[in-house]
Amino acid sequence: MEDVSREPDGKGIEGQTPVILPGKTIGILGGGQLGRMLAQAAQTLGYRVHVYEPQAQCPAGAVANREVNASYDDTEALREFARGVDVVTYEFENIPAGPLAVIAPLVALYPRAEVLHTTQNRQREKAWLRTSGFPHVAYAEALDGEIAPAVAQVGLPCVVKTADFGYDGKGQMKLTTPADVEQAVTIFRGRRCVVEAWCEFSCELSVIVARSTTGETRAFPVAENIHRHHILDFSIVPARVVPAIATAAEALAARIAEKLGVVGLLAVELFLTTQGELVVNELAPRPHNSGHWSLDGCATSQFEQHVRAVCGLPLGSVAMREPTVMVNILGDAWKWAAGKQVGEPDWSAVLAEPHAKLHLYGKAEPRVARKMGHFTVRAADVETAIARARELQATL
Repeated sequence: MEDVSREPDGKGIEGQTPVILPGKTIGILGGGQLGRMLAQAAQTLGYRVHVYEPQAQCPAGAVANREVNASYDDTEALREFARGVDVVTYEFENIPAGPLAVIAPLVALYPRAEVLHTTQNRQREKAWLRTSGFPHVAYAEALDGEIAPAVAQVGLPCVVKTADFGYDGKGQMKLTTPADVEQAVTIFRGRRCVVEAWCEFSCELSVIVARSTTGETRAFPVAENIHRHHILDFSIVPARVVPAIATAAEALAARIAEKLGVVGLLAVELFLTTQGELVVNELAPRPHNSGHWSLDGCATSQFEQHVRAVCGLPLGSVAMREPTVMVNILGDAWKWAAGKQVGEPDWSAVLAEPHAKLHLYGKAEPRVARKMGHFTVRAADVETAIARARELQATL
């Protein structure tokens, strides 16, 4: 497989090479499980971690050196937080980009607020992909919920997606009939949306690429992703695609990260169409659910790589140790009766499997469809890893 790594030129992206060495303090905006695993990776390297999160007792705050609970719109709290750290990053993209302008003059912020502004809104993201010449699903904009004209442009079947705050299938609806269109007009009235043509694909893929403050770029092996009810269920590495497709996907992700000017991680979600073409579905400038396999299956985890990138350290090896499968654990795995939780999952089978690793996120309470953890399985070949992962999933 072609190496898509880019070595640093010694000057750095902004004309210098800013290096933030272990012992300094990293600020993380967002306190969910991605922030938790990012904090743990940073602390392993010797950094201190401060977490900024509106809700108290968050998963990331439980492992951080300091937890600040305040609104993202509280500019004074943001300023105080920024003054106490050496670099700021974020663990998810549903953070208002506007208030981050108060951080930029005080401390390095990676990825830049402009990257967040582009990728946190589907209309802006699609427009950027189009103007930048990257392959993407055909789409039309629907302002103020004007669904019918947009559907007329792309045709049926299609998918309506809200422009803002959509993940795990939230704010989405597939339309196949005129009756669906009428229903969508009611559901999405007054909301900005994009309407995407339905893409016939053979599989869904993702590439997580790291880009450092020095300009060094390195892509993780391609993951094949299987969803259930719009939520990621399995990530399989290596993806079961021919080497030429994997090489092309990694190279495409690296080009997008460079064009967008990302410092940190960028997850590029892709469709492999039935015609064998790669098209971009979505971008996420942060650690990604489909990269959790790297905690156990890669020489460098996505979380350590993100820390290395935003701190200007040399990027780590992305060599795969063994074929690895990651399985999400949702709140559905807990025992429920009459809508109430009545018992814990039985972890014994996962814990007894010598080639499996269990990762729980420390969330206060389970909820149906809520991501509570994941486990990974490694094996000598990918089909064995998939089979064992399915067996273990069935025990939960």
